[in-house]
Amino acid sequence: MRTHARVACLLTMLVPVALSGCFKLARESPTLRLYVLGDGSASGLPTPPAGVPSAGRGAFRIGLRRVEMASYLSVPTVMMRRGANELMVSEFHRWGGDLDQGVNRAVGAYLAGSPRIRSVDVAPWTARARHDLLVQLYVTRFEGVVADSAARDGRVHVMAGWDIIRPFDGTVMVRGSTDDRGGAFRVGDYAGLVTGLDAALSRVARDISACLARFPNDSTPPASCGTF
Repeated sequence: MRTHARVACLLTMLVPVALSGCFKLARESPTLRLYVLGDGSASGLPTPPAGVPSAGRGAFRIGLRRVEMASYLSVPTVMMRRGANELMVSEFHRWGGDLDQGVNRAVGAYLAGSPRIRSVDVAPWTARARHDLLVQLYVTRFEGVVADSAARDGRVHVMAGWDIIRPFDGTVMVRGSTDDRGGAFRVGDYAGLVTGLDAALSRVARDISACLARFPNDSTPPASCGTF
């Protein structure tokens, strides 16, 4: 009986130690990180050419419609593409809100820094809002791209089409697009990737602004704004 009691006592002492060891060996879950796009503080928008009105007299009031995005981007995670066809997501690196709204807010903020633009309203706007021109964005690529599983560096790829529209009848006055593949980032550095995506949006705004600078007035569009 004494032997059994000693064994029972020893087991009672060892169980907490074993459980403690299991908990110490368990891996901690990665921290969830949320990202937002910029506020237009560093847009890099060009100075208008000589003779182009600055903000105020002759400047445009712009309404930025709800952006239309490729369906594969309608997820909360920051997107990565490997090779031509493989999409990768990390559950621990997410957008801090709806991506379409974040894209619109960022582009609207960057556009607001243009000398040719008096004001920018981002949809939804109030019923009393009045605009000289509307802008519709179509985002088809918005991700980091890596060549293969061994790659240590990647590139940002943002592709967006945009229409400049006459408000009172919805006529598309001119179309343009931006295909930006410029920003580099280290694989695994999602903060660096988001910074690159944000910089690409500032270039989308720059291209729209450059197109608006070709308008002699709000009813006469340029022949084309093309692809930038």
